[in-house]
Amino acid sequence: MDASLLISLAEITIAGAIINASVHFVPVGGAPAAMATSTGVGTGTTQLAAGAGFTGLMAAAVMASKVGIDGLGFLLILLSGAVGSMIMLGVTMLIGQLIYVFGVGVVPAADKCEIDPITKDPQKPYVTPGTTGHGVPTVCFVSGLIGAALGGLGGALAYIALINLGFTPAVAGMLAVGFFFINAVLASYNIGGTIEGFHDPKFKKMPNGVIASLVASLVCGIVAVAMAL
Repeated sequence: MDASLLISLAEITIAGAIINASVHFVPVGGAPAAMATSTGVGTGTTQLAAGAGFTGLMAAAVMASKVGIDGLGFLLILLSGAVGSMIMLGVTMLIGQLIYVFGVGVVPAADKCEIDPITKDPQKPYVTPGTTGHGVPTVCFVSGLIGAALGGLGGALAYIALINLGFTPAVAGMLAVGFFFINAVLASYNIGGTIEGFHDPKFKKMPNGVIASLVASLVCGIVAVAMAL
């Protein structure tokens, strides 16, 4: 097998692991958060992570069309993917926060920590009885931005690998989207519900998800390489 094919296979495998890890950083509250009874953004894990990842993927694709995928262009594409994803998820969390605070009238508070690790503000006194937190506290917002950056970077890396395999930008984009969904769903199953971010006890389950994505991504990479032959 040609060395370039092996490099692309390795990039796809690593990208999948990065994407899976990124999902564990994203503050997802699910349906309870939609009613301000759980910390995080009120949507599903896969939907929120995929939305951020797709935006990063689009940003990476635009950058790739401008600078190419060699040398410095490689780094610019990865950075564009990360920044695009961070902007999307950052705006989503910000708008959700405005609705929680000024619409519902709740104080952003995390249920999974006594004190916010970043601001050092106490959390438990502000958690409404009968809920598991509400809003998007600072620690959750920062965790979400980290997750978005990793997700965008992983999506961009997968896109670059597919382009290197000889796929057209359109086909590479479609394959990268499907690839992102595969790893986001694996992470969602691993989390098993809601998660607040890197301070949540469920975050410790991340290694299992990463291993699962390494295996799944390796299989996807082999299929992609076979398609490119």
